[in-house]
Amino acid sequence: MGAETGGQGGQRVEVLRYGAHPSQKVEVGGPERGAGGGAAPVAVLLHGGFWRDARAADLMDPLGADLAAAGWRVWNVEYRRTGSDGGGWPQTLHDVRAALALLGERLPAEGSADRPDRVVAVGHSAGGHLALLAAPGSPLTSVVCLAPVTDLADSHRRGLGEGAVADLLGPDPGEAELRAASPVAQAPFGLPQLVLHGDRDQRVPLEQSRAYAEAARAAGDPVELRVLDGADHFVVIDPASRAWAQARAWMEAPPQR
Repeated sequence: MGAETGGQGGQRVEVLRYGAHPSQKVEVGGPERGAGGGAAPVAVLLHGGFWRDARAADLMDPLGADLAAAGWRVWNVEYRRTGSDGGGWPQTLHDVRAALALLGERLPAEGSADRPDRVVAVGHSAGGHLALLAAPGSPLTSVVCLAPVTDLADSHRRGLGEGAVADLLGPDPGEAELRAASPVAQAPFGLPQLVLHGDRDQRVPLEQSRAYAEAARAAGDPVELRVLDGADHFVVIDPASRAWAQARAWMEAPPQR
């Protein structure tokens, strides 16, 4: 797909297009090579906002700047969202899969010395939901979920995000559709995962992450759940927070196999 160059946060970024819609794009920045001369690890950022067009990929710019400064190649993904942006189910998930496929096409072949040893998705809230569902068959090696939405049936019953699930799936989604769109019902995803969730989260209940971690482990996925004392829904995307420091340390540890 096409590419263009732009600026963001004082840094030069390359804008890659994985489709014709204006929202089907990725902003790519950060070093291509690591300190030792090898390929820099890659972080794929997926923003939240309950899948709605009121929020955009710039929510993840602070984390992207932090990761780029630490030597990561950053792919900050935009996707079609609900509202007037043309998103919904399953096209929003298809967009994330297409962005990951573009990344896979641009990476060196499996086994190459130039292929990065870590390609980590970092998804916040609805972005965590999309990261998990898009992971199978992608170049991702692990996923970091920051206060993720993992159970759309539960979210729909609770009316989370002021009815966000109805906006994504339609006003009266059936049980089969809710299961197909719920990571808790679709595990395993076949790669290591870190789930960070605050016990004071006011947008997505901690119970979802507890239930997801239990179900994913039972299905065979290596999932580490860390409950953040006193943390709300948004501290996990503050690069100055101890919550994000935990995520960074996990990402920078030797890759899990």
